[in-house]
Amino acid sequence: MSLTPAKRADYCPPGRFWQALLPVLLSGMLLLGASPAWAEVPSIEAQGFDHYTLALTWHPGFCASRSRPPRECRDPGLRRGTEEGFVLHGLWPSLPQRLRERGVERRRWWRQGCFIERPRPDGGFCRHPSLELSDELTRELDSVMPGRASCLGRYQYAKHAACLDVAAEDLFDTSVALVEAVNASAFTDFLVIHRGGEVRRNALIEAFEAAFGKGTGRALRLECAGRGNRLLTEVRIGIAARSLENFPAADSLVRLDRGNCATRVRIAAFD
Repeated sequence: MSLTPAKRADYCPPGRFWQALLPVLLSGMLLLGASPAWAEVPSIEAQGFDHYTLALTWHPGFCASRSRPPRECRDPGLRRGTEEGFVLHGLWPSLPQRLRERGVERRRWWRQGCFIERPRPDGGFCRHPSLELSDELTRELDSVMPGRASCLGRYQYAKHAACLDVAAEDLFDTSVALVEAVNASAFTDFLVIHRGGEVRRNALIEAFEAAFGKGTGRALRLECAGRGNRLLTEVRIGIAARSLENFPAADSLVRLDRGNCATRVRIAAFD
């Protein structure tokens, strides 16, 4: 598009236009009492820990960061539609009280999880037991977790939930609902609009707060890879264990660490 000097001064590229307009639109919705119709999130009957970390992968960024991309990055069928929202990495309970009382530190729990008590089998993710899930949940999980092609679901359950008496059906039923809630939000819309481009890290936090409430950006952790940590691969959201069914209400969110992304972040897209 060719612009005269006078028109060029007034021209706002589409990405910048939506980056500026989205928080305004959302703020107007809040002032008018309007809010998105969130899907109901089922609770999980589990006790002994404070919060969950919902880990959501930006699939094009994850695939671009891998020197040896797994099957879910190479297979066009498994990539299809993943640019329209986040996909599930996992739902991770925080350090259980019984392990804290045994002197297990939080860092060790995040590194080893249930493998502290149940040693991890040698080999890849598919060495873990298969998941006993209903046919309906299997279909739903396949649609939001392309990493199941590499047995990611098996590994996530074995590491983060198998030692906590959390049924796989409950964990993944809730996980699917949480992914759908985030993908129905204007926060995800912001990323979709800017895929293939670059945004400020703070713009991502502002978009999150515009979607979920003032101050909720403290519950968002941004994970990046690549040179200078500028390629977005994942977002993590802290959720109070007692408030899963209220997600994404602001009072259901809990603070996480900041993450490692640079001041400007690239939102990858598949070619």
